[in-house]
Amino acid sequence: MERYFEIGKIAGTHGLKGTLRVFPTTEDPSRFELLKQFIVENRGKKETFHIEKIAYHKKFVLVTVKELKDINEAECYKGATIWIPEQEALPLEENEYYMRDLYGLTVITQEGEELGILTDIYETGANDVYAVKKEGEKDLLIPAIKQCILSVDIVNKKMVANFRQMNKILLEEGKPPMYDELAIKEYESRIIDIQPMQGEI
Repeated sequence: MERYFEIGKIAGTHGLKGTLRVFPTTEDPSRFELLKQFIVENRGKKETFHIEKIAYHKKFVLVTVKELKDINEAECYKGATIWIPEQEALPLEENEYYMRDLYGLTVITQEGEELGILTDIYETGANDVYAVKKEGEKDLLIPAIKQCILSVDIVNKKMVANFRQMNKILLEEGKPPMYDELAIKEYESRIIDIQPMQGEI
């Protein structure tokens, strides 16, 4: 069964000639220039559109397709999703992963303690942040940086996180550490109990 990748959402139109204003969900928006066509999923229906022109405006990709001739036709596709077949996806570099393959990974510490399941990925600008959920506990937010993520095993659906480094980052931000005895002691050592001076109300 062929797999597909989402690369954009149609946010609206641009101009009067049916150009689509697309919010890219791919890390490299210029990859639209490498395509001749893509699949649009709109209200449960899938159609193939053939690209005539690609341009850019602020954070959007402006896509002119052969099938749409005016703004009225294009407006019908607002909110639709753009897909491409897996074989047309950009090749991954070392230590890069498709976001869709990260969802559902079990996240553990170096010691083998299970932290939870990766359920969400937030794009913050500087780096992505992984949201890890464990029943009965608050979501754990892990920076997607090499200091915190030690390894990713897509086949066995495992991710190993450097818990000490995560706590160090929290300490630097003035936030309480998580479940790490050494980090908790360091945090407590930074807390100064200010007692009222004699005669102070």
